[in-house]
Amino acid sequence: MMTQSEKAVIFQTLHERKQPFVIGNPWDPGSARILTSLKYAALSTTSAGLAFSLGRKDGTAAVSRAETLENAKSIVEATRAFH
Repeated sequence: MMTQSEKAVIFQTLHERKQPFVIGNPWDPGSARILTSLKYAALSTTSAGLAFSLGRKDGTAAVSRAETLENAKSIVEATRAFH
């Protein structure tokens, strides 16, 4: 498994390429798997996507820190096999 430092170096090189760097923003494990299968080089998370999928407003503290971290964890776990 890659270390966090190795991942950081790879992420930095994505920003240094001549071609545009497009990052996918999954809101749940399923969308993360889809974006990974589409060969996105990296994924981020989306606060709006998570909030809206829970039926809440974004930017209003309607999603707790614990919910946000659990969602990020589930996205990482869903895509771990792709690393």
